[in-house]
Amino acid sequence: MNNIKFLASLLHISDPTLPIGGYSHSNGLETYIQNKVVHNAATAQEFVENMLKYNLKYNDGSFVKLAYEATESGDLKAILDLDQECNALKCPREIRQASQKLGLRLIKIFKRHENFPFMEAYEEAVRSHEASSHYCIVFGMYCSLMKIPLQEALFGFYYTSTAGMITNAVKLVPLGQLDGQDILFRLYPIMEKTAQETITLEREYVGLCNTSFDIRCMQHERLYSRLYMS
Repeated sequence: MNNIKFLASLLHISDPTLPIGGYSHSNGLETYIQNKVVHNAATAQEFVENMLKYNLKYNDGSFVKLAYEATESGDLKAILDLDQECNALKCPREIRQASQKLGLRLIKIFKRHENFPFMEAYEEAVRSHEASSHYCIVFGMYCSLMKIPLQEALFGFYYTSTAGMITNAVKLVPLGQLDGQDILFRLYPIMEKTAQETITLEREYVGLCNTSFDIRCMQHERLYSRLYMS
């Protein structure tokens, strides 16, 4: 029964269609497409794979892991420090604001089902502006509180991130729906490997800079036309 409960929780929190507003953010992909860097199925897959291996693993994925572990230890101060570190690392304004909004909406959904005192303390910190409710922090906290094993939690985080990027690429390039599904299938091993590498990643590498990604996200604010908020 416990296995079914954690599986249901994992499927729920990592559902790409969860109504937290993720569908309205391309996380810079729209800029790459308008600049014709991403223009077909092969380059779309390359973009998503590079995001997993060179961006998410060192940034949001690592914060999921660190927030998970801090929640297991009941260390609210560590959570607040991680939240502030995450906030400082998100240089593009749209990306920073998107992360904060997604985190708040994730809390609103799951607190309707069960209130955790540790999460309530974090919410109070958000209300008092001691924390910024970043999505990866909230995701890691809830996975820990719902007793989802860490590796499965990370795989779920990378899966929902990958599926979201592929959905955006299908709309923006555009690609066929089957092209998108083929990319998702091919990235399963990358998601699994990235989850494993995130668990053993040395702390000093967390927050590794992705200059090109940050620049493209900042350029998104001034695109002549756009479909996404970031």
